[in-house]
Amino acid sequence: MSLKVHLIKNKILSENWFVLRNYTYELENASGDKVRHKREVYDRGDGATILLYNRQKNSVVLTRQFRIATWVNNNPDGMLIETCAGLLDNDSPEACIRKEAMEETGYAIGEVEKLFQLYMSPGGVTEIVHFFAAEYRDGLKKSAGGGVDDEQIDVLELSYPDAMARVADGRICDGKTVILLQQAQLRGWLVV
Repeated sequence: MSLKVHLIKNKILSENWFVLRNYTYELENASGDKVRHKREVYDRGDGATILLYNRQKNSVVLTRQFRIATWVNNNPDGMLIETCAGLLDNDSPEACIRKEAMEETGYAIGEVEKLFQLYMSPGGVTEIVHFFAAEYRDGLKKSAGGGVDDEQIDVLELSYPDAMARVADGRICDGKTVILLQQAQLRGWLVV
């Protein structure tokens, strides 16, 4: 099915944190029928995330930090266990994730593998997330991590079976993290 899009209105509603726009548009299908829609779209830029894993230890390094959106949506303490991630800003996805890994976890990672890129919430958010993985080892730890500026990030080294148990019981409920943890098993890097 092929649709034609006719943009009618593009209005900025907020530029407080990122850009929130209201779009009015018509979709025209192959038979010429038109349907008008009004949607709000949040443009927060693109991001990158990385799973740090260690085959010998059968472990992963994750982060834990406060996320206001989860707190507003019934996460009692607002804390979320996640893979290291960040917005690209003006960096390439790989440069971004190397910087974020160092800032958040303290690991200066070596070779990285780009796995894929995904729209994570395409119904209302423009963001594409670039997914990476890299092996870590103790010798690559250069600092305590914990983030920069006002970030307060806990660094967690978990056995892979423990991480997957936390997915199963809901303690790990971040989409990008669950996807990357599952990739570790599918690709044979780690075992439950």
